[in-house]
Amino acid sequence: METLTKTKHSESTELTGNYPFTLPNLEYSYDALEPFIDRLTMEIHHTKHHAAYVNNLNNALKGIDAENNSLGEILEHVSEYSPTIRNNGGGHYNHSLFWKLLSPYKTKISDELLNEINTTFGTFEKFKEEFSDVAMKRFGSGWAWLIVNDSGKLQIISTPNQDNPLMNVTAVKGYPLLCIDVWEHAYYLNYQNKRNDYIIAFFNIINWKEVDERFRKFKK
Repeated sequence: METLTKTKHSESTELTGNYPFTLPNLEYSYDALEPFIDRLTMEIHHTKHHAAYVNNLNNALKGIDAENNSLGEILEHVSEYSPTIRNNGGGHYNHSLFWKLLSPYKTKISDELLNEINTTFGTFEKFKEEFSDVAMKRFGSGWAWLIVNDSGKLQIISTPNQDNPLMNVTAVKGYPLLCIDVWEHAYYLNYQNKRNDYIIAFFNIINWKEVDERFRKFKK
């Protein structure tokens, strides 16, 4: 879909900039999401894990033709690149989006998106149950996503490792609206092996304003 492809490119540029890529600043302090996500987890996740993806991606791109491509173009053709670029390019994009989807403030979902969710999943509670179930059943490390798929419909999917629905290696591709990181480093200090408790906590800090803006952006 041409419209979706153009959206992918502008989306990734907006979130991550261009080579050399840089670690984005958070819009809140490391302790702002407590008690749902603790300060130390946020600090390590951002300054160590995400920073490593950025550094590794820059090192892998240095001096090759892909250095001149947007991250959107790289992700869309990621099968043409090395596993290092795939893993770290995905890691940079995924985390850049994830930080924006978290908020220390209570936010409310728009009527427009809520109606779309109700139409697709039946009720918001059924959506929440399906999203949580997909996140729980992601074996090992990875992500769960709410996307607009290539047919223009809402869909919940999961991806392994640092893959995402913008990549041409993903079984179901689409435009991401919401995601949750279920790598253990995202929650283990506070929740240990209780991934479900972390997923429940996640729903208390979703930045629905950002999700709504992404939904409106896609609809335009």
